[in-house]
Amino acid sequence: MISSDVMRGYNDTIVLALLLVNDSYGYEIGQNIKNLTQGIYTIKETTLYSTFARLEKQGYINSYQGDKTHGRARTYYQVTDSGKEYYNEKKEEWHHVKEVMTLFTKEIKL
Repeated sequence: MISSDVMRGYNDTIVLALLLVNDSYGYEIGQNIKNLTQGIYTIKETTLYSTFARLEKQGYINSYQGDKTHGRARTYYQVTDSGKEYYNEKKEEWHHVKEVMTLFTKEIKL
């Protein structure tokens, strides 16, 4: 299992990546994260919903009401154009982070 502290900076990118595939709602996104990572990373519900709130406040996603289930309408999320741009920036940033960390996680010869 991966520490939530390590993943904190990547939750936005993960959620945006899933929403680029199709609009979705909280529970489904949480399950997709768990399934895609084969249980290595499970996002807490509070973390997921604070990620939604942050992304929506920044204009990277929009929410809308979907079908009613058990008497309540599900809240769906979709990526905005600025969210697509932000995702591409974060994806590029990840490549740089990976390059740097690769340097420090292999045997260092000084």
